[in-house]
Amino acid sequence: MSLVQAAFAAAAAVGVFAFVRTAYDAEARRVCSPLCALHPDYADNNRIAPDFALQKITGGVGHLSDYRGQVVVLNFWTKSCKPCLDEMPSLAYFARVLASRSGMKLVAVSTDDSVEEVRATVESALGGPAPFDVFVDPDAQVVTGKYGTKLFPETWFIDRNGIIRARVDGARDWSQPLPLVYAQTLQIPATCGIRMQRGEPVGEWARICQDVPPAG
Repeated sequence: MSLVQAAFAAAAAVGVFAFVRTAYDAEARRVCSPLCALHPDYADNNRIAPDFALQKITGGVGHLSDYRGQVVVLNFWTKSCKPCLDEMPSLAYFARVLASRSGMKLVAVSTDDSVEEVRATVESALGGPAPFDVFVDPDAQVVTGKYGTKLFPETWFIDRNGIIRARVDGARDWSQPLPLVYAQTLQIPATCGIRMQRGEPVGEWARICQDVPPAG
């Protein structure tokens, strides 16, 4: 092979690498941008959400694993938490939007004392029954014991394989489009490589978040 041919082959290889890299970067931005904008306090994809068996305010016992195969937005709250009650109407709106799509569900767990108490609190906050499943964890064995939650509200995004993908601390306006957009990304095979620790992006693609300002 002549020097000219070798140089041409090398240039072609560099061009192919650059094209692949650009395509990979574009796909990473597409998958990760909603996560960056949501700006959760925690994000990763290496932990299975702990299963639980708790009473539902509509009767009977349910399990988190009942929702396997669906994207689950899991909200922890208690009636003594005013931000929890303030965000509940927007959670109800978000729950209806998720229910109108295939394969997504909002689930809530309260640490209050009884089914009757939780049901009354929900109906007071929403002016009627909740459009999402509500579980009762009076001893916080699930909320604190399995998930480590001590401050409320706290909301977890769990993908359809049961893997925890993000956690949001504190109240949000869930009626905004972004939470839905992020939930929809959890239905696709591609996985965002960005991790969030204490609200700051880390990992190879953390730089993507520099170009995506947090929403709201």
